[in-house]
Amino acid sequence: MMFKLSNATRTAVSALALSFAAAAMPAVAQAQEAAAAPSEAKWFKTCAKQEESDVCVVQNQLVAANGQLITAVGLITVEGKVNRKLLQVTVPSARLIPPGVLMQIDGAKGTKLDYAVCLPDRCTAEIPLTDAIIDSLKKGGEVVFTSINFRRAPNPIKIPLTGFTGAFDGEAMSQSQAEERQRLLQEAMQKKQEERNKAITDAQNAAKQGN
Repeated sequence: MMFKLSNATRTAVSALALSFAAAAMPAVAQAQEAAAAPSEAKWFKTCAKQEESDVCVVQNQLVAANGQLITAVGLITVEGKVNRKLLQVTVPSARLIPPGVLMQIDGAKGTKLDYAVCLPDRCTAEIPLTDAIIDSLKKGGEVVFTSINFRRAPNPIKIPLTGFTGAFDGEAMSQSQAEERQRLLQEAMQKKQEERNKAITDAQNAAKQGN
């Protein structure tokens, strides 16, 4: 399901989408139920020029060991011809519409993010990014994002807020740093996947020998 977006929203959406695309991580409907252990989530900031606007995204991407997207969050600041601040959360597709994503910081009252766009491999929810939200994230210990899957079951995903303030207030990663970070992440995920495949093969071989 695709919603019609304003130019400002499209600019912001493309900023976060480009970051996710660079990771080349397939997202599937069952990603949030994946048994694979997720990678360690860390906050980082990237900035880029898009058309006549400067776009900075403070983000965190949680992925399973097999590379599947679990949850990604981005605080987007667009300045220039377009000026807007958004908080976006991306989850796998096959979500129940229209519930959206519920954000809770340290168990406080939740804030609902309505879906802005759903693509074949992901759904993105968003709300305006306010100073109050930023302050709460800086003071918090963890944030939980809960979406409802097509089975009508809630999928709460916890993301630590350790390092958030440093990423938000600090300098953005350079392009080379971002590329190196992605390379190391992909290598780590590939190694974990190989270890899982080997464990499965060893177990199958052991079972055959037992018979």
